[in-house]
Amino acid sequence: MTGAAVNLLLFCLLLFTGCGKDIDDALPHRISATITVDGRTRHYLLYLPAGYYEDTSRYALVLGLHGTGGSAAQFDRQYGLTQKANAAKFIVAYPEGVRSDGPLGIRTWNAGNCCDYAAEHQIDDVQYIRLLIDQLTARYRINPKRVYVTGMSNGGMMAYRLACEMPEKIAAIAPVSCTMMAADCHPSRLMPVLHLHSALDTKVPPQGGIGIGGYYFPPVDSVLHVLASGATPVMVRDDGQYKLTKWGDRMEYYLTRDGGHAWPGALSTAGWADAPSEVINANDLLWAFFQRFELE
Repeated sequence: MTGAAVNLLLFCLLLFTGCGKDIDDALPHRISATITVDGRTRHYLLYLPAGYYEDTSRYALVLGLHGTGGSAAQFDRQYGLTQKANAAKFIVAYPEGVRSDGPLGIRTWNAGNCCDYAAEHQIDDVQYIRLLIDQLTARYRINPKRVYVTGMSNGGMMAYRLACEMPEKIAAIAPVSCTMMAADCHPSRLMPVLHLHSALDTKVPPQGGIGIGGYYFPPVDSVLHVLASGATPVMVRDDGQYKLTKWGDRMEYYLTRDGGHAWPGALSTAGWADAPSEVINANDLLWAFFQRFELE
């Protein structure tokens, strides 16, 4: 093999996408990168959909925030959001929370009154996400009016905090298996919210109460009533599969009868984790919801 051929092969491997149009059409472009915030190096994964480099479109950006003990790679591997992003042609990024200084190095987000190391050490994760959005919109063809946030468990709690503290940068949120833990929330605009939860979740009980880690979790209904700013809840569906409640056209709450503390429709889960709901698919629902909203 000639030196030029070797260099070409290495270049293809570094791109993670191979060479040849048939491969580029099937796989998203994977980028692992860092950003420095408050003297800390913060890591994230970014996926550009196949075809990104061949057109001039401006894309929506979805941020996926992992739960306590999770990671960017874990979210990517288990929940199927990357595959949805590639098929639907949006950009997805997976930021990572800070590691604890304990032996397990568990990653968490400072969502307000939760969770663990990030909250106890008052890590400024709001600033992290703000700077990350700015960096990504500057480097890639992202429509800044179409930036969305979803998150699992502690990541969903962080999504609520972001909605409270930086609504000018986020068009809508889709928290999963969580509740809002921000101590004070007065967003400057009515934030569209899609909340997904299981009635069988005992780790973050949707009805409120003490859950995992000994934390008190507020009832999801009360959180959504506050954020709905006076809109009247309407029961759209209530059967053996799930209950769907809407507040106007900007807030939806799916409460499934199956599953547990898990990402609905997940590709896979750890052996010790709760089973995901099979009656709804989080990725399909959140993308359909996000497409209805953009910043004015």
